[in-house]
Amino acid sequence: MRIGNIGGRLSVVSGERAWDVEASSGGLFSSDPQAVYSRWAEFSEWASGNLLSQPPSFSRDRLGPPAPRPAQVFAVGLNYRDHAAESGLAVPASPTVFTKFVSAIGPPAGDIILPSGDVDWEVELVVVMGRRARNVPASAAWGYVAGLTVGQDLSERRMQLAGAAPQFSLAKSFPGFAPIGPWLVTPDELDSVDDIEIGCSVNGEPMQKGRTRDLIFPVSDLIAYLSAVLTLLPGDVIFTGTPAGVGQGRSPQRFLAASDELISYAAGIGEMRHRFTGPEP
Repeated sequence: MRIGNIGGRLSVVSGERAWDVEASSGGLFSSDPQAVYSRWAEFSEWASGNLLSQPPSFSRDRLGPPAPRPAQVFAVGLNYRDHAAESGLAVPASPTVFTKFVSAIGPPAGDIILPSGDVDWEVELVVVMGRRARNVPASAAWGYVAGLTVGQDLSERRMQLAGAAPQFSLAKSFPGFAPIGPWLVTPDELDSVDDIEIGCSVNGEPMQKGRTRDLIFPVSDLIAYLSAVLTLLPGDVIFTGTPAGVGQGRSPQRFLAASDELISYAAGIGEMRHRFTGPEP
């Protein structure tokens, strides 16, 4: 099943067509895309047997983030060995966790305004939680996942690395710096949830390409680690880490500029397209 946010309304997507959930359910479920995660099990059961008619087509330029207002947004740094190496850092012994602020969540396509500084790309597989999770063992973790989507952990490197205490969360939370989409794909739709190709390109030039089988801490371990410390809530978002190929790790370094087009993808899920404007005055 593919869950979309079309014009701010919860939808179930099939190819280039989509059911409006509120209309199709006779009001049983709200049109609010974020609200569905607190009723994920009930919604999944309903959707599996009640979407039989041919849905109308939709325009992709109306797609919004499939989890537009998560209570919590987590991100994981240095979760691929090749990215740790290009960063000149040791492979961590435990997940390196930070947050991206919720206001940074953005749609899977459109323009993003560049702030001053050096803005870098980081394509990631993103997890959206479907159940409240506390002290969940890794062996049971996938049962708490609503689905997967594509994300970009956009980062302004000057702010991120300035000072004695780096500003990871702040430098990665400018408006639009956490785009996700194009929709949420449930795990049963994918051949292997632990081996998904992800990548991105800038102006058609490939920049990153990796597979999630190379995650140092796979999705199940991340959920177990986080839920041992805090409570993961339905609809929470987890950026799982980026492979090698970021602009900061290149020689010479390369960063995003006005008019650049960034395309990000995850095989079996879909792609996002963003163009950059600015920088802001």
